[in-house]
Amino acid sequence: MSVPMSPRIAKQHCLNSTQLAFLVIILLVIYAICLSVYNGLFHPLASFPGPLSHQISVIPRLVYLVTGRLPFHVADLHVKYGSVVRISPNELAFCEPQAWKDIYGHRQQGHEEFSKYLGFYRPIKRKSPASIMSAPRHDHALLRRQLSHGFSDRSMRGQEPIIGFYVDLLIKRLRHHGGGGVKALNMREWLNWTTFDIIGDLGFGSPFGCLENSSYHPWVSAITRIVKVGSYIQALYELGGIQLVTCMVNSGIWRSRSEHKKQVHAKLIQRIQLDTERSDLIQGLLRSQDSLSFDQISAAAATLIVAGSETTATLLSGVVFLLAKNKDKLALLTKEVRSTFDKDDEITLSSVSCLSYMLACLNECLRMYPPVAIGLPRVVPKGGAAVAGEFVPEGTIVGVWQWAINHDERFWADPWEFHPERFLDNDNPRYQNDLLDAMQPFSTGPRNCIGKNLAYAEMRLILAKIVFNFDLQLADDSKEWLGRQNVYFLWEKPALHVHLTPVSQ
Repeated sequence: MSVPMSPRIAKQHCLNSTQLAFLVIILLVIYAICLSVYNGLFHPLASFPGPLSHQISVIPRLVYLVTGRLPFHVADLHVKYGSVVRISPNELAFCEPQAWKDIYGHRQQGHEEFSKYLGFYRPIKRKSPASIMSAPRHDHALLRRQLSHGFSDRSMRGQEPIIGFYVDLLIKRLRHHGGGGVKALNMREWLNWTTFDIIGDLGFGSPFGCLENSSYHPWVSAITRIVKVGSYIQALYELGGIQLVTCMVNSGIWRSRSEHKKQVHAKLIQRIQLDTERSDLIQGLLRSQDSLSFDQISAAAATLIVAGSETTATLLSGVVFLLAKNKDKLALLTKEVRSTFDKDDEITLSSVSCLSYMLACLNECLRMYPPVAIGLPRVVPKGGAAVAGEFVPEGTIVGVWQWAINHDERFWADPWEFHPERFLDNDNPRYQNDLLDAMQPFSTGPRNCIGKNLAYAEMRLILAKIVFNFDLQLADDSKEWLGRQNVYFLWEKPALHVHLTPVSQ
């Protein structure tokens, strides 16, 4: 038989609960103050410069992260504090060419490599294997060996008809939809559709149908959303760790991720059922099904879809904008392309390699508008290590931020201006002191981008075909296109409207 609680006891019970909650808040405040004092004065990184707010708390960094302004903010901090800046309690940003080699390069025998920071590369606890981006050293080496077949010179020659088909389809669609240059086309979409169709065929044996239908495939739209959501996932990881992130994701809040995984599995099964030898990107993986599981192959293929499409489309969008914005540079490129080729079908993956000014334009765009503008974080190994002449304690998160180093006045003349000439082999005194090694858009070392050569060939072919077939002019609403963007892991690109006037050959 229960005894009813007297009003006096109930009131006392309520009061005790309030006092307990107040005590918890007080303890949390004291903990936060003590942690801030430790981070600011006694932390192993306390001697490195940076804003006090960033030194004592991760919150300021996360605010810039989720608002898409972090790379620009880091660049500003380097201007104020120097080549190494503490951007959160346990993270340093470096802006020195030597830091590329020290952090990402090959390590001497007996020296442990800087491991990838899993809070960025793998913030979710998963049963599935790691992708090539997040795999530990041994697994990464195995995956890379198998993938290297698809990126060899021999395979690229076999891929040329596939790539050429979609580039020709792009030109055909642009002619059809452009209205003779009267209608401004959204080149961001057309370039995205092209690169996704190409990577779909090279990776899975069939395109997404974007160019054919002149629209986004639902999966492609989901992939572009995942990129932005990834910043929020990383922020949650920094605040609550992997358990919080895993709980949130497993709750179903990130449906695009599970949909992406299902689509990859379905496409991969479709590719396997082709049961034929193809010069595509995953043929080497499929040959290794005895040593690689289906999930490992699927994870590698999923990475190829994003890394091999969105980044290429971003760079192409950037170079179209920068050329159309700088008409004198566009005129030089147009002259090079149209004086080299007499007919459209002369433009191939092989023949575009002779276009030196075009390569300089692409490199200058990679400098001014790097598809990955952030710093790819690594963790200093046990015992600590020297980075750009600074000893950094073990466990510290470090990285070189591409936007910052690519616009540093110490390394580049006129860093905010588009000058492809700096990448030409000439004696122009204006650019003689530029440090070209400061720019590493494909990273460096044993984990650099395996698709670098394919990306260059694909970008050269697409840009050459566009410039050969059309005169370009920016629409009025896109003249400030680059300045209106935020960047997360990749850029959040607005529409890029360009008038394309067909050229009579």
